Amino acid sequence: MRAKRGTESQVQHCPVEKRCGGCQLLHLPYQEQLAMKQRKVARLMQPYCTVHEIRGMESPLRYRNKVHAAFTHRKDGTILSGIYEEGTHRIVPVEDCLLEDARADAIIRDLCSLLQSFKIKTYNEDTGYGLIRHVLIRTAHCTGEIMVVLVLAAPMLPSKNNFVKALRKLHPEITTIVLNVNDRKTSMVLGDREIVLYGKGFIEDELCGCRFRISPKSFYQINSVQTEALYAKAIELAGLTGKERVIDAYCGIGTIGLIAAKKAGEVIGVELNADAVRDAIRNARQNGIKNVSFYQNDAGRFLVGMAESGEKADVVFLDPPRAGSDEAFLSSVVRLAPERVVYISCNPETLARDVAWLAKHGYKPQGCWPFDQFPFTESIEAIALLQRSNRESKPDTYVKLSLDMEDYYRSKDAKRKK
Repeated sequence: MRAKRGTESQVQHCPVEKRCGGCQLLHLPYQEQLAMKQRKVARLMQPYCTVHEIRGMESPLRYRNKVHAAFTHRKDGTILSGIYEEGTHRIVPVEDCLLEDARADAIIRDLCSLLQSFKIKTYNEDTGYGLIRHVLIRTAHCTGEIMVVLVLAAPMLPSKNNFVKALRKLHPEITTIVLNVNDRKTSMVLGDREIVLYGKGFIEDELCGCRFRISPKSFYQINSVQTEALYAKAIELAGLTGKERVIDAYCGIGTIGLIAAKKAGEVIGVELNADAVRDAIRNARQNGIKNVSFYQNDAGRFLVGMAESGEKADVVFLDPPRAGSDEAFLSSVVRLAPERVVYISCNPETLARDVAWLAKHGYKPQGCWPFDQFPFTESIEAIALLQRSNRESKPDTYVKLSLDMEDYYRSKDAKRKK
């Protein structure tokens, strides 16, 4: 359980810890947190396979490269930023978070002063009055680029040129500023419309030797240091030799797929989020990777369509949301019959559930590797490797889903003609 000895391994203190709810383990020394997480993963996964030692961080603070803050104000008009109290929409003022990138927190503090000096009102969810709702800041670990996304209830930012100039004067390290319009009564932070106020409207970062474009709404792992180790392990477990056909399900902006493409014969990435797919295609082009194709579709439907068309794959990577995969998707994996399944999960409970299902349908778990992606919280990331057994196995229940594969075969034909 690797962790740096010294101050960062000790108990941390935060003035809003009990109100915020974002950190659950600040009261525990870091080594004890790792031991607790190791025990949890072992309890859930040891019935199926060996659980290896959890990989911790040497410096487990300030790891969050994505910071979100909401705005409110006091009775005297002073603007405050913070996060929602757990289970409510009450904002807890936070000036400095131990887990967030320090540059992001500094920008948010200065934004509060700027909003007040420019007389920009904070949005009230109950009355619908006001303009500024949220700010989202994304920081790139390797390139140092910083994106500021101002979420407004209307597309007009008063004195926007002067506002942008004032913000950049305080923080010249900012590389792009985007205005996001969210004019709906919704708990979602970001709306659909984006207006670039400064820079290129996205940032770029490097991970495992590839360069990635990250847009405001694209998914990107929040802990860059641990993600590099996590993905390197996932690629190692896939056992790629340069000939394999690989499926990257829930591919996001293509991180795992593009890293795997360097060692695989062909990679097919599937993702429902259209913005992420556009970024993935651009990322492939930027990295000069030509043996990868990305499709905007439901991953389960796509895999079912491939199986029904007689397609095969050697390796499937899947990195689903916390809810895990459903039976329809797992059935499609079994129908596709890859030799290996590399399952990356941010929820050990659903990982254990899905591994148990796959184990009953011809896939033997080979091991589980936990990673501490979220120090000082109860969240745990883990990878499970499953190998197809020699015996034939079909799902007890198979949910048949239709898929138009026209785009898929059109691209295949185009590649053959080249």
